[in-house]
Amino acid sequence: MAHGYLALVLHAHLPFVRHPEAPSYMEEEWLFEAITETYVPMLRTFERLVHDNVDFRVTVSLSPTLLSMLTDSLLQQRYASKIERLIELAELEVQRTRHDPRFRGLARMYLDRFHEVRDCWNRYDRDLTRGFRAMQEAGKVEVITCTATHPFIPLLDRNWAAIRAQVHVAADLYERIFGRRTLGMWLGECGYVPGVDELLREEGIRYFFVDTHGILFADQRPVYGVHAPLYCRTGVAAFGRDVDSSKQVWSSREGYPGDPVYRDFYRDIGFDLDQAYIQPYIHPDGIRTYTGIKYFAITHGKLQDKRPYVPHDAWERANEHASHFVHNREQQVASLRSHMDRKPIIVAPYDAELFGHWWYEGPTFLELTLRKLHGDQGMVAPITPSGYLAEYPTNQVSTPCASSWGAGGYGEYWCNGTNAWVYRHLHKMGERMVELARRFPSADGLERRALNQAGRELMLAQASDWAFIMRSGTTVPYATRRTNEHITRFNRLYEGLTRGGVDEGYLGEVERRDNLFPDLDYRIYAT
Repeated sequence: MAHGYLALVLHAHLPFVRHPEAPSYMEEEWLFEAITETYVPMLRTFERLVHDNVDFRVTVSLSPTLLSMLTDSLLQQRYASKIERLIELAELEVQRTRHDPRFRGLARMYLDRFHEVRDCWNRYDRDLTRGFRAMQEAGKVEVITCTATHPFIPLLDRNWAAIRAQVHVAADLYERIFGRRTLGMWLGECGYVPGVDELLREEGIRYFFVDTHGILFADQRPVYGVHAPLYCRTGVAAFGRDVDSSKQVWSSREGYPGDPVYRDFYRDIGFDLDQAYIQPYIHPDGIRTYTGIKYFAITHGKLQDKRPYVPHDAWERANEHASHFVHNREQQVASLRSHMDRKPIIVAPYDAELFGHWWYEGPTFLELTLRKLHGDQGMVAPITPSGYLAEYPTNQVSTPCASSWGAGGYGEYWCNGTNAWVYRHLHKMGERMVELARRFPSADGLERRALNQAGRELMLAQASDWAFIMRSGTTVPYATRRTNEHITRFNRLYEGLTRGGVDEGYLGEVERRDNLFPDLDYRIYAT
């Protein structure tokens, strides 16, 4: 019998990027890369474990924006074309490298990988949410969701109607797709302020996650630190992130993904090969982009001095790292157990896209870790947060402090010199949305469509991703443009509604572009 538990939490999220106005769009590649490199490999990992009767538990958070994209027919059609092009490119690479012993095996590996991805995707009728639902119904994966567009709640200016809408719309979308209410909710960027738990309770949500200091600096000192949940006074449980298990994966200095044997992310044939050869498989405007075919290991030193990637060596290193990770969790549990009246829980949350996309061997590490937890020891068992609450329904009552899992631990990353300008618009939009919902308590027809779309535009503008990108310095023009577009669309709808002249043609075009959350009811903002 295990003496403690490990809760692996994989948070899968992408901002809503869908551009029907163009035949292709570079930022849509974010979704396509994640499907190929993370979401399908993650599902295949779970399928193999189920096939081999490995008793595992993992929590997967799928954001509503991601769920909306995975179930969108336009994006499904575009991904179908994308994976076919990748297979075609891999076939060319098998021919091009046939006399090069360094790379011919790797080219064949990618061709086989892309075929496997396509087969898995088609097996779920191009809708990966069906695969995750199957894993949940098998009792192995606990699928939860997050706030609707992944806003950073501490900076929504305490507009509880706007925050409530984010929680309610997310819970409703999840129920429509998975046939049940979500048990947990990931708060965007782990951004918590006291009171949010009341909105979760209203939706029947039992738990959420905060960063370590959210628990340690709670209003009552946590008796067990982050190794047991706290109940807020609403009865909703807060689970805190464990520092040690996070550092071993996330740390840029000590983390496993930086090992020189692993595959290098940046060295890609989309940048290395001749433009004429690679052109049909990169952006139509000739912009060099990642293809996912990478032949070099991280190595140490300059980009041009990389060693060829050796998959067997990388697998061996992933196996070593999985053993090291499990051994350290055993030591943690052995140390904690002697000081607790219950089995400790080690909560290890990660961005899902780390596994496979940024860290190619991540799914292998995850699978090996779960196999070792099942067969190599008896000290630590995998568990989900709801499983832990079922075993220990009585826990300390305390209110976590305002916090995030970003740099600095609070709101600094999402409100600084690069992005602070966004919030005066978001606050005003939130106030106006509440005003509209109260002004039109029972609208129908064109007015109702415009009010619902105004809610969508507010939510899309509130996404934390745009402020994050502005701060990180990647694709800043796109993030700035998206923010301004949603602000502009909302304001035009607001003016049309308050002046009695909604432009139906304009509204139809905006509905076509920003078509997520079809069941959104603007009246949620009147509460």
